[in-house]
Amino acid sequence: MSITGSMYAGVSGLGAQSQAVSVISNNLANASTTGFKSSSTNFEDVFYSSLSTGGSTDQIGHGVTVSSVDVNFEQGSYEDSSSVTDMAIDGDGFFIVVDPDTGDTYYTRAGDFELDENGYLCDSSGNIVQGWVADSDGDATGVLTDIQILESQSAPSATTEISFPSMNIDSDSEDNCVASNAYTALFNAYDGTADTPLAESLSAYETSITVYDENGTAHALTLTLDAAGTNDSGELVYEYTLTCDPDEDQRVVDGVDVGGTEAAGLLMAGTLTFSTGGQLTSMTAFTLDETLTNAADLTDESNWVLAGFGDNGYPLALANFTGGEDQEIELNLGLSNDLANTGTGWDTSGGIDSLDDITAATDVSDLPEFSQISRESGALTSYDSSSATYSVSQDGYAAGTLQNLIIDENGVISGLYSNGQSEELYVVALADFTNENGLYSEGSNLWSATTESGQAVIGTAGSAGFGEIASSTLESSNVDTATEMTKLIIAQSVFQANSKVITTANTLLETVIGLKR
Repeated sequence: MSITGSMYAGVSGLGAQSQAVSVISNNLANASTTGFKSSSTNFEDVFYSSLSTGGSTDQIGHGVTVSSVDVNFEQGSYEDSSSVTDMAIDGDGFFIVVDPDTGDTYYTRAGDFELDENGYLCDSSGNIVQGWVADSDGDATGVLTDIQILESQSAPSATTEISFPSMNIDSDSEDNCVASNAYTALFNAYDGTADTPLAESLSAYETSITVYDENGTAHALTLTLDAAGTNDSGELVYEYTLTCDPDEDQRVVDGVDVGGTEAAGLLMAGTLTFSTGGQLTSMTAFTLDETLTNAADLTDESNWVLAGFGDNGYPLALANFTGGEDQEIELNLGLSNDLANTGTGWDTSGGIDSLDDITAATDVSDLPEFSQISRESGALTSYDSSSATYSVSQDGYAAGTLQNLIIDENGVISGLYSNGQSEELYVVALADFTNENGLYSEGSNLWSATTESGQAVIGTAGSAGFGEIASSTLESSNVDTATEMTKLIIAQSVFQANSKVITTANTLLETVIGLKR
């Protein structure tokens, strides 16, 4: 190898180390870049010259070159974020984004996303995050599409069950509504055409609950109770009515409009039986018959028959607030019928099928009861303490507007609405590659697929081969500053050594040139 060749070998060393320093400096510059992946420089020697000496062949190298610059795709540390749309991937995978102007697809680990003015979930460059529309179970449906969160509404839902858990009616309550038949006194006193259908002075206690119709409009239902006496065994009996505002009653029964009649607003009437220990042991429930006996008088007791049962085994009241189909509402006071769907669900061995029959009841034992009673914890009680309603519940709700978003570990984006409901909207898509180092860096934390990387394998977070998603979290750069500084010192030393080779070769050349003087 000539002196000039030594100089060129030194030059190759300077060039290779210069590139290494460039890689290191880029790593250090991006030490705080979200989702950035550090790179490392790999070197290899170049061609060799053969030199024959004493019958053997020796080789002399001609320097160094950069063989590859590899990306370190190890996961960076997590940092908390105040934005729910910021996401990090715990494990393998890349977010998929599409340039809306060119349609080009890119991949990124930087999950600092936000909604633009049109509701698209975008990265800082305006590329749109990809995913699938979610079904009601949070599963992906259809084809990959832009994730767009619009100012949507949650549809209303009509009430189907009302519950009065943890309610007590004072066992010392007086019988305020006195009539010849204590079991139907409240029913007979009710008048839906009066300004006050049932005077408050006629009841021992009343409580109300808000329900919703199919259009999301709120309505008040009132449960009114009054003492009806005790039997020889000391069991307490109360009568009750379940009513709504008569002006809101749009029921039509057997072709007759209920609104405007004395029965307007009266949805159910019945009795409650309590043990001497104050436990609810039985109840009756009567509603308007669908085939009227006396259409001229809807409050005729013969028109009121034993109620049906809902799917949960509670007595069923029929309401209508919209003029459409009747709204079935189960009344849950803590007793359900295990045999609600077998026969009528009532034991009528006492011969009572309607309120007209109840006038003949001489004892509590004559009253009908559920075929098979199941008493629940928190059922209505009648203890020697003040009447009170501690909690009420119902399953309907009004329409709601979008208030916030949540993103779970499987990438399911759900909307939280002002009516307290949650609806699954989208599922974030992830991509993975057979050879991550084959990806082409586009800058801006974006990568594109190449023939070396292979085609993207697309799936959902948490499924086989893909990591989970952490919302309100960002993945930090995986640059190790201490390691990079060490590499920088090494690169500097090697660069200086190669520059020394060049100056040494230059001195030798000067000596050779000086021989001719």
